[in-house]
Amino acid sequence: MSENEENAREDIPEDHQLIEEEPTAENLQAELENLQAQLAEANDKLLRARADTENIRKRGILDVENAHKYGVERFARELLQVVDSLEKGLEAASATDAEHVASMQEGMHLTHKLLMSVLDKFNIKQVDPLGHDFDPKLHEALTMQPTTEMEPNKVLTVAQKGFVIHDRVLRPARVVVAKAPE
Repeated sequence: MSENEENAREDIPEDHQLIEEEPTAENLQAELENLQAQLAEANDKLLRARADTENIRKRGILDVENAHKYGVERFARELLQVVDSLEKGLEAASATDAEHVASMQEGMHLTHKLLMSVLDKFNIKQVDPLGHDFDPKLHEALTMQPTTEMEPNKVLTVAQKGFVIHDRVLRPARVVVAKAPE
């Protein structure tokens, strides 16, 4: 050994110096037990992490299911007023005298107004395209009818009004489209 190596060995405390001796069975057994304990701890942590991940996944699925199931709860609650109003209208329909018929018609108009108000609260808008240009994104053409009353490709008749929610079509308006006479 060189002089520098001997000086370096003297600087290391005796209990930290490398001992180059054969490992004993006892040392190997202790090391094996230590490594087995570390492995068992790592396996336990892995199992716990997998269980946590699975619980989070299941919770996410449950949250999505609940959002789908109860997402329209506020909307449904608002519609209950309309149901009540329609039931009162049906009760009034059993009377046939002129006074009740006028009252029933007024009630139906109020119910329609109430329903449209509820839809508006949820950004559901009615599409009534009469006289507007035909738009295949918002309208479903039932047929084309020759006419001189309106320019070609304009909505001549609305068979069923459409509805949009925000900017997405819930139901296209079903329309008859004007075309030039032949």
